[in-house]
Amino acid sequence: MQYLCRMKKSILITGASGFIGSFLVEEALRQGYETWAGVRKTSSRKYLQDKHIHFIELDLSNLDKLCLQVRDKNKKHGGPWDVVLHCAGVTKCLNSADFEKYNFNATRNLVQALREEGMRPLQFVYISSLSVFGPIREKAVGLNRKGLIYEPICESDEPCPNTAYGKSKVRTERYLRSLIDYPYLIFRPTGVYGPRERDYYLMAKSIKQHVDFSVGYQKQEITFIYVKDLVQAIFLGIQKGIVQREYFVSDGNVYESRAFSDYIQKELNIKLLFHIKAPLWLLKSICYVSGKISKLAKKPSTLNMDKYQIMKQRNWQCDIEPLKQELGFVPQYDLEKGVRETIAWYKKEGWL
Repeated sequence: MQYLCRMKKSILITGASGFIGSFLVEEALRQGYETWAGVRKTSSRKYLQDKHIHFIELDLSNLDKLCLQVRDKNKKHGGPWDVVLHCAGVTKCLNSADFEKYNFNATRNLVQALREEGMRPLQFVYISSLSVFGPIREKAVGLNRKGLIYEPICESDEPCPNTAYGKSKVRTERYLRSLIDYPYLIFRPTGVYGPRERDYYLMAKSIKQHVDFSVGYQKQEITFIYVKDLVQAIFLGIQKGIVQREYFVSDGNVYESRAFSDYIQKELNIKLLFHIKAPLWLLKSICYVSGKISKLAKKPSTLNMDKYQIMKQRNWQCDIEPLKQELGFVPQYDLEKGVRETIAWYKKEGWL
């Protein structure tokens, strides 16, 4: 692990219009950075209304065009960014190959464009995922009154992703680590939730309709991170100038599978809720059919074979002690507090 001490002045945030990206932009502005929002021409700017934001269109799929775009910034706006915070990527696609295109290839193009144009940042921060490890600690190590006991995934474990998404993320991580003396910093968050997020919103929408759907009969231990806590962790790493390091990110707690839906039910004041628990074979069938339909409709579906592997995994624990010890990370939100704030936002915005 190496440390940098040069003061940060400017930051590029890719995927700035997305769920996590928009919160990163807000925090960068709050901390006084010259903040550049990397967007596509078609990106919504609904959550990027601050007049101090500098916008730059980036075509991460085309290296030649990308070089021209960063070169133009270099000439007109005085040199490289101090920090590049790469949040752009996809979590669901029509075809498995698209994960490579939009996660791995896009990251490699961005790094190569910055290098070719002499715009090496002090830190290149990459938002990866706990999914890079896959179901590597699914064997229980004990039993207590609540059921099976699992061990958390730790940084010494060997990644073994079982989803196209996870494979594209781990390949990207390996690429960054392969670059000699490159100032990468990688964060691997578990399930991220909060205002503006749409996948967990679907759960809230279902519960409002008095239905809670879950799968698998074996105990599942899951972890979460509220978006504002994830942003806190990332900026602690930036402030301390840490490079060539990877961190897991969660709120430090382990939850049973129904915890999220129970807190949603409480916040929505739903008295009657039908809990439907389906076997894994039924989920697999549904995800398979849904994936086929989405390809015919040419529209990515939330339920697909990648999603099946994620929902099938029983142990999502991860070790965040390095994050706490090295960065001083102290989560401000447990799941109950985070769900309360999220549901309040959904109500305020008319989503629920």
